[in-house]
Amino acid sequence: MELRRSRGSRLLALVCVLGGVVLLALPSDGALLRTIIAVGAVALGVVALVSALRPFRFTIGEDGLTIRRPGLRRSIAWAEVDALVLDEPPRRDGHRDPPRLLLVPPPGVPVEPVTARHPIDGRPAIELLVLDQIREQPEQVAAALARYAGGRFVDLPAQRRAAFADPDLPVGLRGYQMNRVDDLIRRGQDALLSGDAQARQAARDEIEHACAAGLPIAQRGYGGLQADTALDALAAALTDHPTTDRRTTQ
Repeated sequence: MELRRSRGSRLLALVCVLGGVVLLALPSDGALLRTIIAVGAVALGVVALVSALRPFRFTIGEDGLTIRRPGLRRSIAWAEVDALVLDEPPRRDGHRDPPRLLLVPPPGVPVEPVTARHPIDGRPAIELLVLDQIREQPEQVAAALARYAGGRFVDLPAQRRAAFADPDLPVGLRGYQMNRVDDLIRRGQDALLSGDAQARQAARDEIEHACAAGLPIAQRGYGGLQADTALDALAAALTDHPTTDRRTTQ
C-alpha cells in the first residue's frame, strides 16, 4: 500500500501566497502594517509550499517499509522493527491532534535520532509519520499495517478504548477543566494496558486524590456529574484489573 500526501498543506500555502500578493497589489497609502502582514504571508506561504513539494514516499509492503520524506530516506525491513505503534495524542480542550506512527527497533538496536518514546513503556522510538500528512484515513493505514506487519503492529487507540472506553462527556460553562480530566483518563487507560500492578495503583491513587481534592474548574469544561461518574468507573476498573497481557503493548 502506497500512502499519498495530503493536498491540504499545498492549498493552505497557496492561499497564503496569493493573499499576500493581493494585499501587496492594493494601493498602499502608507499602510505599513498591511505591507508587513502581506510580506509575512507570502514568506510563510513560500516556506510551506517548498516543504509540501519535497519528495514524499511511504509504502507498506510484504518486505517492510519504504520511506522518503524530509529527515528520513530509507527502506526498513520487518526484521528491523520490534513494534509499529499507532498512537493518538491526548485530547486538549476536548479535541485530539492527529494520530502518529512510531517505530520501535528490536532490543540492542540503536535508534538515530530518537524523536519519540513508546507511549506505554518509554522505549526509544522514531516518529515515522503524522497521519494528517496523508490522504488515507487512520483505519486504512491500520488495516495495511495489521496485514503486513502482523504482530509487530500495535493500534493503541483501539487498545485503549477496549481497556476503558472514552467517555462521551458533555461540555458546558463552568465545568471541570477538560485537559486535566483527559489526562487522568489517558493515565488510567495506559496503566490498564501496561500490565504493571504498580502503574495501576499509581494511576488509581492519582485519580482518587484529584477527585478528593477537587478538580479545577474552567469557564468551559466537562459536566461535573458525568466526569465524576467516568473517573469513578475508571478507578474501579483499575482496582478490578489484576492482570494484563504485556504483549498488547509490544
